[in-house]
Amino acid sequence: MKLLIDADACPREALRLSLELGRRFHVPVWTVASFNHVIESDHHVIVGGAAQETDIKVMNLAERGDVAVTQDFGLAAMLIGKGVRCLGPTGQIYDPARMDLLLEERELKARFRRGGGRTKGPKKRTADADRRFAASLEALLTPPASPAP
Repeated sequence: MKLLIDADACPREALRLSLELGRRFHVPVWTVASFNHVIESDHHVIVGGAAQETDIKVMNLAERGDVAVTQDFGLAAMLIGKGVRCLGPTGQIYDPARMDLLLEERELKARFRRGGGRTKGPKKRTADADRRFAASLEALLTPPASPAP
């Protein structure tokens, strides 16, 4: 298992928590970001600035059983299809059964914006979001308990 971080849009505190929990659980953490970001990580991959370049690299690195952090619903849906468990930087664990709904919502908002509409951006990050993220990531990194003999 490895922990993959779509670091282009990952909040600093979520990135810090990911690196910390990766060390605690002895899981290698791979960060992927464009050359526009400065990230200190044992396994950092720098990609160019082309659209979707980070997503493609994360997909190529991902293997069944990995865990990924991304706020990109499209990337999460593709990773889930490869057997990767995904969560967003607010701690939301992406449920494979709800991905179609999230993708449809994303498309509706994009269509609205293309038509001149405005949607709200993300809320300011809170300490509660950090706690939720850490708890969710810890749950995904914790090995399942062995059944009693």
